[in-house]
Amino acid sequence: MDRGGAMEAAVFHNAKEDEHMDAQTFAAGKMKMIQPQSMKDPKLDKLKEVLLDWINTSLKAEHIVVQSVEEDLYDGLVLHHLLARLAGVHLTLEEMALTPSAQIHKLEAVLEELDKSLDQQDTKWDVSLIHKKDLLATLHLLVAMVTRFQPEVELPSDVKVQVVVLEVSRTGIRSDVQTEVLTEASGLNSQEVSNRRDNNDPMEDLLKMEADKVKQAVLDFVNKTMASVGLQVLDLDKQFSDGVILLLLIGQLEGFFIPLSDFSLTPHSHEDMLRNVSLALNLLADLGLQVSAVQAQDVVSQDVAATLKVLYALFRKHGGGCKQEVEGKASCDHSCHS
Repeated sequence: MDRGGAMEAAVFHNAKEDEHMDAQTFAAGKMKMIQPQSMKDPKLDKLKEVLLDWINTSLKAEHIVVQSVEEDLYDGLVLHHLLARLAGVHLTLEEMALTPSAQIHKLEAVLEELDKSLDQQDTKWDVSLIHKKDLLATLHLLVAMVTRFQPEVELPSDVKVQVVVLEVSRTGIRSDVQTEVLTEASGLNSQEVSNRRDNNDPMEDLLKMEADKVKQAVLDFVNKTMASVGLQVLDLDKQFSDGVILLLLIGQLEGFFIPLSDFSLTPHSHEDMLRNVSLALNLLADLGLQVSAVQAQDVVSQDVAATLKVLYALFRKHGGGCKQEVEGKASCDHSCHS
């Protein structure tokens, strides 16, 4: 829809004066700009605050502190570290990209890998937008990352902004005001997250019961299995976070040996632990044991629910998975105790 001269003139003037919006970009055809009124929306401020806290929590061990989602992601450094920590993808790139060309090169490599992991049909960001500190594109990217890698993070629901869409042609400038959805009204980020938290997930059902009873049943199963190799688990919350006992447990239960060259037996860094747990989750997937909504970072960060989900998948398959036994509601058949 065409908008009148005063509005177009104001938007055109603002676009020309934006230090990140050069003439070549403006002439490229189409762009989006968040309207000033939407920038004052408390729900948008809350979304930015939650995303900022999520980034800083994720990267705390690496002593990276981000102060602004608008200003601090353009050079690729933060996204590079998030990619490694959350997706377990380690790219050989320079730590600090100081020139614009180096920053763009780094962003291209990082976003290519992120897009593979996010697997979205219609991305609302690209290298150019992120490098130019486009807030709308940056928010879309971060929300997608939270949804994919850590869906348990509660983002503010129903966050929308009004945007001016400018389209430049030979005959002039067309502008339209549209509503852009950043998070869904349901409070979930997408239908995919809803599916991941489906009520039919056995571990979700178990976690509604007494936590101590569930943990004790799984702990007994683990220690019975690991007794043959002289290992004992006393703290289920912490002892699986580096992935070592988890990998040994999988090997014992499935009857195969995992070469020491494939994982770190004495992990010293967060990256070592993340690689170990990622390998364990990949092995479970190869064995047909799908663990819903669990990422390697969840286990490494000692997320109890995530760790229990992983262990319960093995618990159910290998003779310890009698749900009645865990609940204490009925006796189990012989197979549950073999």
